[in-house]
Amino acid sequence: MVLDWSGLEKLLQYGAVSLYGGEAVNQLEHALQSAECAERDGASNALITAALLHDVGHLLAGQGDDDVANGIDDQHEQLGVAALKTLFADDVLAPIALHVSAKRYLCAVDPGYFEALSAASRASLVLQGDVMNEVEVERFSRNPHAAAAVALRRWDDEAKVVGKPTPTLTHYLGIAQRVQRVAAGELQ
Repeated sequence: MVLDWSGLEKLLQYGAVSLYGGEAVNQLEHALQSAECAERDGASNALITAALLHDVGHLLAGQGDDDVANGIDDQHEQLGVAALKTLFADDVLAPIALHVSAKRYLCAVDPGYFEALSAASRASLVLQGDVMNEVEVERFSRNPHAAAAVALRRWDDEAKVVGKPTPTLTHYLGIAQRVQRVAAGELQ
């Protein structure tokens, strides 16, 4: 499925009634909190957009709370990139594509990272390839989008706070539309 703007907005709104895979927040809250973390940290508009949209693949896959418990990896990062490819360029898509790999990478290089993961994120790690080995760490480190993916991953991990206030979906979709228009050459 490839999304247009209307479909993307409807999908994100649906996230308000879709729990975020074993976490205490719903998909929309998680998306808005991720984007807010990126904005707070002074990220580019493209990276704020990636933070907002990094888990749309879960919504497309119809992720259930028991998917991980049942040994299902929905490969949401790939589904999300495929659905967003007509709207955005690599500066948005690459961090989304790599944010699961970034979790595996951080578990390998940051001794305290695994311990700080939520229980749901630890459980999904095994399904997503587990901790990277040395060869995978080296390969990931050389990727030009690795730093952006790691930043996105850290915001992803932080964005699970029940009741946290954030700017609205309209605010972040406005940023996303500016990013898309820049990528299309309409804005400089």
